[in-house]
Amino acid sequence: MSEPVAAFDVDALVQQLQRDPVAALAALQGTAQRGDPQAQYLLGQACMEGRGITQDLPAGMHWFERAANAGLAIAMNMLGRCHELGTGTPANPELAAVWYRKAAGEGLDWGMYNLANLLGTGRGVPRDAPAAFALYLRAARLGHAKSMNLVGRCLEEGIGVEADPDAAPDWYRRSAEAGDFRGQASHASLLLAAGKVDEAEAWLQRALAHGSPSFLAHIQPTLAASPHPSIRALAR
Repeated sequence: MSEPVAAFDVDALVQQLQRDPVAALAALQGTAQRGDPQAQYLLGQACMEGRGITQDLPAGMHWFERAANAGLAIAMNMLGRCHELGTGTPANPELAAVWYRKAAGEGLDWGMYNLANLLGTGRGVPRDAPAAFALYLRAARLGHAKSMNLVGRCLEEGIGVEADPDAAPDWYRRSAEAGDFRGQASHASLLLAAGKVDEAEAWLQRALAHGSPSFLAHIQPTLAASPHPSIRALAR
């Protein structure tokens, strides 16, 4: 019978990976090889990012897969991302859905969110807007900021659920307060419609500070066309 894997301090190792990744990798590799799923997941991240080790996408996916098969939900989700995006393996949305579903079944909010995205667009699974909304709502109730924004959007537009525009603003606000840049933009849009320009500008500044390049490119024309000078200024 094999010996049990010794526990290790995950938080301390994460901090050491940030401070001195090369030194941390030696301990991490040994623990991962002995079968600890958390170490395998962290080693997979290090391989993916090239932290303290030469970047190796297939190796990163290998460690995610080992941790996922050992039952670690966050590794299941990351393995799904590898299959969805073609990171370290050819893209395969069907397999992505399988692993997202496993992660969601373990109660992981990111697994619910990512599976909902596939269901909402019909990638790798038949399109099912009501099922997508149900998953967004489950994840949102767990505190997942991006899902909160999408619950608001589904309620506002009637996507997968009966439209309820009166319920949407609260979800947009909750998403904004939880830190999602798209939720902050959604919340700001409703504030502008209510004539609360200063509040809207403050939320838009936060959204622009953390938004992805695609988000910034998408929102720039909208800001530039605003009737409010202070909002137009943000476009620059």
